[in-house]
Amino acid sequence: MSRISQCFEKLKADGQTALISYITAGDPEPWVTVPMLHALVDAGANILELGVPFSDPMSDGPVIQKACERALKNNVSIHNVLDMVRQFRERDTTTPIVLMGYTNPLEVMGYETFAQKAQEVGVDGVLTVDLPPEESEQFLPIMDKHKIDTIFLVAPTTTQERMAYIAEHAKGFIYYVSIKGVTGTAVLDVTEVENKTLQLKQITDLPIGVGFGIRNGQSAAAVSKIADAVVVGSTLVRCIEEHAENPEALPAAVAAILAEMRHAINASDMA
Repeated sequence: MSRISQCFEKLKADGQTALISYITAGDPEPWVTVPMLHALVDAGANILELGVPFSDPMSDGPVIQKACERALKNNVSIHNVLDMVRQFRERDTTTPIVLMGYTNPLEVMGYETFAQKAQEVGVDGVLTVDLPPEESEQFLPIMDKHKIDTIFLVAPTTTQERMAYIAEHAKGFIYYVSIKGVTGTAVLDVTEVENKTLQLKQITDLPIGVGFGIRNGQSAAAVSKIADAVVVGSTLVRCIEEHAENPEALPAAVAAILAEMRHAINASDMA
């Protein structure tokens, strides 16, 4: 059983909702990424999403686009990201890590080489935004061989038929994009999220994580009543941008935001 599956099983047994945090690797400085990851775990993150910087992050809004630009100015590559995971694993061997990004860096590296190195350093899952299951014939068997969970996105516009297809190929959890548009935009419609999540739960036993639009403790708590996991990204990355000139302060700053959300989710889980 993967670290991701173990994490969700334990949380379910404890009656808790998972909190998944996203930051972009190498933003604003490569050396602060691993300390931020540890700080997020200490603040209550159950699963870590680590963004692989890419020059054209098409599904991301301005906040994460700028994060990628800052990281790329630091020459952060997929090789650097994998090394950050290796460093993180020196202290933490239990928290699942999912790499989130786009296909091009993995294609350039080669799927087999990437999967082998990712498994070696302790990556648990991968979410490639622009590689849907319909185009993953080569990708999926290689990830399976190296015990890396493949996580796919479901959008508000996804049909029931396609949801079933995605669920058939996904592992770890399914990421439901709660808004129409890019990350960091629009306002969360909790009723619509609930309806879509219920549809997903009718066709899969995989946990459902909801992201895009989680801005504070209130929205995190609302989603925690519906989903198995709450995914927080743009709010953390915006905080990183605000502290970009003072990276020493970042671990504490992102931890404070996440701790508020963890507290709100815990209160909701107990209600």
